[in-house]
Amino acid sequence: MNNIQNIIEGAEKAGISYRLDAPMSEYTSFRTGGKADVVFLPSSELQLRSLLRMCSDEEVKPFVFGNGSNLLVSDDGIRGVSIRLANNFEEIRLLDETTIYCSAGTKLATLCKFAMEHSLTGLEFAYGIPGSVGGAVYMNAGAYGGDMKDVITCCTHIDYAGNPGKLTGDMLGFSYRTSIYTGKYFVITGAVFSLQKGVKEEINAKMQEIMGKRIEKQPLDLPSAGSFFRHPKGYYASALIEQCGLKGFSVGGAQVSEKHSGFVVNKGGATTAEIMELGRLVAEKVLNETGVELEREVKYIG
Repeated sequence: MNNIQNIIEGAEKAGISYRLDAPMSEYTSFRTGGKADVVFLPSSELQLRSLLRMCSDEEVKPFVFGNGSNLLVSDDGIRGVSIRLANNFEEIRLLDETTIYCSAGTKLATLCKFAMEHSLTGLEFAYGIPGSVGGAVYMNAGAYGGDMKDVITCCTHIDYAGNPGKLTGDMLGFSYRTSIYTGKYFVITGAVFSLQKGVKEEINAKMQEIMGKRIEKQPLDLPSAGSFFRHPKGYYASALIEQCGLKGFSVGGAQVSEKHSGFVVNKGGATTAEIMELGRLVAEKVLNETGVELEREVKYIG
């Protein structure tokens, strides 16, 4: 623990906020997870670079996360150093008439509203997707016929030695729910969005239409992480789950949503272990009855 204590002392000198024994249930949309030893909350890219250098010097590999909207944390919590980029790591600005730069901690809803206010179209599909820009880039988030790959032209990042960099165009390696960053040791700090001029009222109407569909079809009133499984090629995970009679199936406080079979929800008091077991049982039954293998989309840490 001496190396972690050294990082904490360095963070204090640099003015970087942190929490000890931080309940991860407060930082994840599932509202589950044990305590993290320490969660650092840098408020600028300069602080983040400084913190990553401290971790590198102490040979500590930190866990970096955003709004926790696609994350399941073990009931035992997270050991070592965690870094959160969220509400304290937001910047959004126009680079020109149709181009936006947005920091990784910015909520997608905030970005969509900013684009709408400036009469820029192209991001309507993302309105209502939970989470932050960094997470959306990492997994090429998408919905209603659109994906991040359609609008992002450049991403900035920092490696775990604290060195900044950026990737553009095809270098971003976008494909279904993945990017070049998926599984790589980089911290996404921001993204550049290339949009088109539109009519503000029409953009807003489209956003409200999409949000209306979400409210109608998705269990937004209960803690979840959105789609629990990736769509297998040629199939919809939700249709397979419903076909197997698993709509409403529960393990403890975890449940396959009665509203949308692609969602696993915390109907009250669920643990991460219960959610994971539910996912395992669902995937097992779908495989046995249909021959199709379901792959979890939600990231597990523990």
